[in-house]
Amino acid sequence: MRLLLSLVLIIVFFSSINAQKGWEIGGWLGTSFYFGDLNNRLSVTQPGIAGGLNARWNFNTRISLKNSLNFGTVGASDVDSPNNFEKARNLSFKSNIYDLSSAIEFNFFNYVHGSTIDNFTPYLLAGANVFRFNPTAELEGAKYGLKDFGTEGQAVGSEYLGISAGAVVGAGYKWDITYDLSLNIEYSYRILFTDYLDDVSGTYPSQSELSAIRGVTAASLSDRSVIDLGQEGNQRGNSKDNDSYTFLGISIMKYFGRIECPKISDF
Repeated sequence: MRLLLSLVLIIVFFSSINAQKGWEIGGWLGTSFYFGDLNNRLSVTQPGIAGGLNARWNFNTRISLKNSLNFGTVGASDVDSPNNFEKARNLSFKSNIYDLSSAIEFNFFNYVHGSTIDNFTPYLLAGANVFRFNPTAELEGAKYGLKDFGTEGQAVGSEYLGISAGAVVGAGYKWDITYDLSLNIEYSYRILFTDYLDDVSGTYPSQSELSAIRGVTAASLSDRSVIDLGQEGNQRGNSKDNDSYTFLGISIMKYFGRIECPKISDF
């Protein structure tokens, strides 16, 4: 609530600045990273492919609102962990992410399209997102959607949702390459409201009960440990910290607003 109020006050304050209103539309390409129970060391050794479309409304030379439709791939495997427990746990996942975000951007400098001086700025952003995910894993050469198998003992019909939301924070740098085209480099971090992006959060269920209710495949997906770790109640993940993912990309944006005439001092 405090963050939202602060953003509103910033917008109101900077509304008095000489405005350059108008839309910017473009696309971006880059990479995505996952952080969570299967990557708790913030390793960036397994980047995924990411990209999307952006639409930015400039309120003035300092404040913008950007809406983005994004796609990314994430994944991780205990095989790559230096931790002996995690190696023995032997869990893994992959997921496509479909992400819709909206964020307020604050430019550090006045940013004026068409200017020969005020044509670049670093910026910060903050907002929110909703996203769709579906963690999968391979077992004996076959690919399975993990959510439907209740791998942590979820009751039938009470599985976690494949749609969730989060908060978005980030930073970037933008600069004009022509009067109406700009290049943007941006890093954004999603603080998620779910801990099941990777299908791992709490403790192991009773494997015999899981097998009886959902089948042998469900039990095999739940406990893939190379030693006998999957006893009921044993730690499988860390439910105290939710998962997260990030996007890092470069975009080209086209400005459709009015180009300001250069000031005499700009020559």
